Amino acid sequence: MAGIGVRLNRIYEKNTIASNLYGFLYSTIVTIAPMLVVFIAVVLMQFLLKFSDASYLSRELYSCTVLYIFIFAFLTTAPFNPVISRYMSDVIYEEKMEDILPCFYLGLFMVTALGALAGVPFCLREHFVGEVPVYYVFTGFFGYISLIMVVYCMTYLSISKDYARISLLFFIGMFLTVVLSLVFCYIFGMESTYSALLALVIGFFVIAVLEYGQVKQFFPQNSGHYRRILRYYRKYWQLPLVNFLYVLGLYVHNFVFWTTDIRNVVVKTFVCAEPYDAATCIAMFTNIASSVIFISRMEMRFRFRYKAYTEAVIGGRWSDIETAKIRMFRQLSEELVNLVRIQFIISAVLYFPIVILMPHIGYGGLALEFYHCLAAGYFPLFIMYAVILFLYYFEELTGALLSAASFVAVVFAGTVIATRLPYLWGGIGVFAGSVTGFLVACFRLRKLERELDAHVFCAGVVLKRGVGKMPSSEVFDRYTGKNETVITYKK
Repeated sequence: MAGIGVRLNRIYEKNTIASNLYGFLYSTIVTIAPMLVVFIAVVLMQFLLKFSDASYLSRELYSCTVLYIFIFAFLTTAPFNPVISRYMSDVIYEEKMEDILPCFYLGLFMVTALGALAGVPFCLREHFVGEVPVYYVFTGFFGYISLIMVVYCMTYLSISKDYARISLLFFIGMFLTVVLSLVFCYIFGMESTYSALLALVIGFFVIAVLEYGQVKQFFPQNSGHYRRILRYYRKYWQLPLVNFLYVLGLYVHNFVFWTTDIRNVVVKTFVCAEPYDAATCIAMFTNIASSVIFISRMEMRFRFRYKAYTEAVIGGRWSDIETAKIRMFRQLSEELVNLVRIQFIISAVLYFPIVILMPHIGYGGLALEFYHCLAAGYFPLFIMYAVILFLYYFEELTGALLSAASFVAVVFAGTVIATRLPYLWGGIGVFAGSVTGFLVACFRLRKLERELDAHVFCAGVVLKRGVGKMPSSEVFDRYTGKNETVITYKK
């Protein structure tokens, strides 16, 4: 996200109420606007197409299809995006833009192949066991692949720094989605839920095509070097695991509740727990502002401290390096404290209106009981991810992996325990896992601060590493006076 910091500084330096409001709106556009646009489009279609008049089975089938499209599309793309981001950062630093397009093509093939490998067996079961029509099954599968392509292409578009254009592509796609849903339902006479699903799938496909065109426009050259990206997966093997475990932790508690007595099985294929899933979505939006706050504050403040430290390491005196390091970690601590404080205020302000409004929009009762603990659980969850991103800055991938692994393990174990507790404590697993992951990340960050000099200056090797026969351990023969050790290097 480097690049929006300069724009935000220009906005906030005016120090007026209007500029502060504009700065927050701009931060929202470049971070979570695409997700908000999709969410608004889905809700708007349900209202305009009068889902309440549709049959219960068709509504449940539509809801489960959309739910599965989103969850498993994000899980499929999770192992690819962080490695690709690291690869592109190195390519841009080396000014080899022609290597980006081969990475894009190879990654797109791998992620769609993985998506098809996971989706085809499920779709076959949906048709043959659940007796869902082929056209409906194919529509859901095509929407799943299209969303995978959308999420994957966004990684490349982030390099262009034109985040407003990314949000514009989503707005175009979702506007087309709402219009097409009305056309399908009221002009062509299609069933309302299938009209919404077909329109949503077309919208995702349009966004994917537009993103593909933008990638081709920004990176027109192709060097044909496809193997280099595969070496990055071997070198930075922790990155795919960290991101996959983090995304898995976002949904594993839902998977656990899908096995309880509140689950709902649709067409003998889809499984969901609608009250818990709805409470999870609302709790996430209660704390989503932390993403906006973290991105804007990190870009405006911490990034410059980090840049000053790296410049001091390259050509500064030891005293300059120590001073820059102290200032950098001091700024890091301040940003985390400010993030916690501001997000707590926002979450507290949003909590009470949401509790009051939830029964009026059809999410009272059991969903409201789940919401309380889940809202508390998602608060440290986003804070934990902010600390993991700080670990990324210093390439402390082992610490990030430990944090993500402890997060998903405690979330799973805590949710299993929560299924045996009153529903009010349903989100205790998310809270416990988020706090655990946050503490592990903080301890690793503190350890890194104490050992940063060794981490930065002692990471290299004196001799080249290689595979072969180990040379003799004898260095000098005192009787012959000859050196018996011969070291050779292969270019």
